[in-house]
Amino acid sequence: MFGRIISALTRALLVALLFALPAILMPTVSADAIHIMLLFALFAGMLVFIEYTSTYPSIVEFRYAPPFNRLRFLAVFLTVFTLSVIARGEASPNALTSFLHALGYIVGDAIDFPYSPVRLMVIMLPNNASAELMLAVRTASGMAYLISLCALAIFYFYVRILGWPARNGAFNVWVNLPLFDPTAGGDVLPRLQRDGRLNIALGFLMPFLIPAVVQMMSDLIDPIHLDDPLTLIWTITAWAFIPASMIMRGMAMLRVATMISENRRRAYAAARGVQPA
Repeated sequence: MFGRIISALTRALLVALLFALPAILMPTVSADAIHIMLLFALFAGMLVFIEYTSTYPSIVEFRYAPPFNRLRFLAVFLTVFTLSVIARGEASPNALTSFLHALGYIVGDAIDFPYSPVRLMVIMLPNNASAELMLAVRTASGMAYLISLCALAIFYFYVRILGWPARNGAFNVWVNLPLFDPTAGGDVLPRLQRDGRLNIALGFLMPFLIPAVVQMMSDLIDPIHLDDPLTLIWTITAWAFIPASMIMRGMAMLRVATMISENRRRAYAAARGVQPA
């Protein structure tokens, strides 16, 4: 029990640090913004602490199947940290901020082709947006997209090469998928496959759909002002991380469905007295 509390407290502190990181790194942040960020950090930390001190998960999926959640957290942490350092370089530049800004500029310029997600993020800006703002959005989008693609590649390596999650021992589907209701009706196998494919499809489409939807709704509501560094950091992070997280979830669910199918095949073969291939 004591070890579980220490583990949950460590995770809660890391999540709280994630939400407070932009306010810590940015040299010029208003007092109201700091208070709001600290409130979000406290709430997120408490939520994670309560989740991981409980015996059974309630909302966190694949809790007992590392490194799924660790990889997602690392991806969003690196995204927030990198974008915060780049934004800090506008006020107090140094070698690290210059390097990350140059890397983000190169990546953003490389994938800023027609109909690409980065190009759509730039087009989403209002017509009176300055050249500096367009460059900042392109740089931040390039860095965030690069980190999300790296996270997807690493998770794909774990699934296809290292055999995640079977390599970690026994895998309990119902504990690791608390939001998946097995009693909703029908066989769980096609439902897992359907949900997995749906998550992957939505994850691929969201980087293209989000800028288009925001641009269409800008005539009805106030557009998002990305000239504020904190708004830029969290908007770009959400734009890059949420689709990547959905794709990872879809890949994980398809992998679980494959494992269930293989176990059923072996069980049917054993019942018939046939050695499975």
